[in-house]
Amino acid sequence: MTFPTAPDKTALEQGETLSPRFDAAGLIAAVASHADTGEVLMLAWMNAEALEKTIATGEAHYFSRSRGELWHKGATSGQVQVVAELRVDCDQDAVWLKVRPQGDGGACHTGAVSCFYRVVENGKLVRK
Repeated sequence: MTFPTAPDKTALEQGETLSPRFDAAGLIAAVASHADTGEVLMLAWMNAEALEKTIATGEAHYFSRSRGELWHKGATSGQVQVVAELRVDCDQDAVWLKVRPQGDGGACHTGAVSCFYRVVENGKLVRK
C-alpha cells in the first residue's frame, strides 16, 4: 500500500482518502490509548511501513527512532496492541490508535500500564 498525496487542503481535511503527512524524517506521531478506558498508553512514531502493517494486521506497529527499525508492539514482550480503531487528525500529520493491550495489559517497556506513569509534583517526578 502506498499513500496518496491529497490534491488540496479540502481533500486533506474533509476527504475520504487516507493521505498521511509524514515529516522530513518520514515519520508521523502515533498516540495509543486504551480502547475501553480511554487512558493514554503511549506516544510513538510510525513510518509508512508501520502504518501499512498496522492497517493490514490490526495490530500496532511502530518505528523505533532509537533503533532505526520497524517494531511490532508486543512481539517480544507479549504486550501486543490489538487495534480497535485508528483515527487521523484534521491535517493527517498524527494518528490515534484505540487499542486493547494483550498480555498483562502493560504498554510501557518498564512494565507500567502506561508510559505516562509519573507526574510532576513540586518539580520532581513521582510514580503514580
